[in-house]
Amino acid sequence: MVLVAAYPDKAPEDECVHYHVGSTYHSKIEHSTGHCQAATLPDYTFYPKDNTPGCTLEGQDFRDLKARFTRANTVVLGVSRDSVKSHEGFKKKQNFNFDLLADEDEKLCKLFDVIKLKNMYGKQVMGVERSTFLIDAKGVLRREWRKVKVDGHAAEVLEAAKAL
Repeated sequence: MVLVAAYPDKAPEDECVHYHVGSTYHSKIEHSTGHCQAATLPDYTFYPKDNTPGCTLEGQDFRDLKARFTRANTVVLGVSRDSVKSHEGFKKKQNFNFDLLADEDEKLCKLFDVIKLKNMYGKQVMGVERSTFLIDAKGVLRREWRKVKVDGHAAEVLEAAKAL
């Protein structure tokens, strides 16, 4: 899954944006966006909610391609507003082999402008727009996908990562 959308408009090119979030791998993850040196290409995917059909299928696709992402020097990270506890259960149930970040305070979601007005069962609500962001090793946003359709998405992100 992938992250980074609007930060180039919000942070000067010579500035990094740092964040701390809970995760399923570490108690907390610290990462930087912007033009910061990185050893691998972060691939962030924002998704609406754990244990929903679309998010499950998307996660399974990224899971199944994890070795190929690793060979492409790309780290897959899923991001949603769910809690670390929810993420842990989702990750275990689906045998996900990548980390899920808990953005409960919506800082990352707002940074990447993925909170959008959505229609859910006839009601308008603010929710996470399924989005993926590919950042190169220098911290530069190379590709973003908005309003993602799950089918074939992980493979498309992999091809973009391999091309960098």
